[in-house]
Amino acid sequence: MTSEPTRTIEVERKYDVDDDTPLVDLVRMPGVAAVGEPELRELDAVYLDTSALTLASARVAVRRRSGGPDEGWHVKFSAADGRHEYGWPLGDEALPAVLDQLAVPEPVREAVSQWCADEALSPLARVRNTRRAYALTGADGALVAELVDDRVTASDVRGGSTTSWREWEVELGPAAPGDPAGREAFFAAVDAAVAAVGGRPASSESKLQRALGR
Repeated sequence: MTSEPTRTIEVERKYDVDDDTPLVDLVRMPGVAAVGEPELRELDAVYLDTSALTLASARVAVRRRSGGPDEGWHVKFSAADGRHEYGWPLGDEALPAVLDQLAVPEPVREAVSQWCADEALSPLARVRNTRRAYALTGADGALVAELVDDRVTASDVRGGSTTSWREWEVELGPAAPGDPAGREAFFAAVDAAVAAVGGRPASSESKLQRALGR
C-alpha cells in the first residue's frame, strides 16, 4: 500500500427520509440541467476506534469500505471548509470473517497517530448500504453535485445492536458554486425541495453516529 493518500474535501448535506418517500427532483436546482440514471453501489464499511473512543471524541473516523468507486481505507475529519477525507486502496487483503482480526495498514495508523498515538484500534461498527447515486450535471455536462439514496443496515459491533434506515446525501461536485453565498443558495434550494417531499435534516451527523445510537 502506498503511504501517500488521496485527499478530498466533502461539502454535503444529509437528510432523513421514510422508506416510501418519493425521490426528490433536483433538476431545477441552481446550475443543474440534468439528473443522470441511478448507479447502484453495494457498500460494506467497518469503522474502527480505540477502546475509549478517542477518535470519535475528536470527530475523526477510520473505516475500511468495499464497493463503489472510492472503496478503500479512509480517514475522515472535520475542518472549517468541510469534511476532509484521506484515502488508500484496499490492496489484496479480504475482509476477515472475524472482524477483530482486521489489521489497520501502517499508513492509516500514521495518519491518525496525532489523535490516538499508539492506542490499539478495533472494530466499532459495521455499516452495509445499498446506494443509488444520481449525478446532477450542468448544461456543459460537468458535475454540479451528486445525490445518493441510501438504504442502510448498521451494527454496533461492541454493543450488539442493529438498526436500519434510509437517508439522502447531496454532495457538491467540481462544477458547484465556488463561493459561500452560491453554495448556500444551492443548499437552500435543495433543503426546500427535500422538505416538499417529506424529508428533513438528518438526525445524526454521520452513519457511524447513527449506528452507535447518537
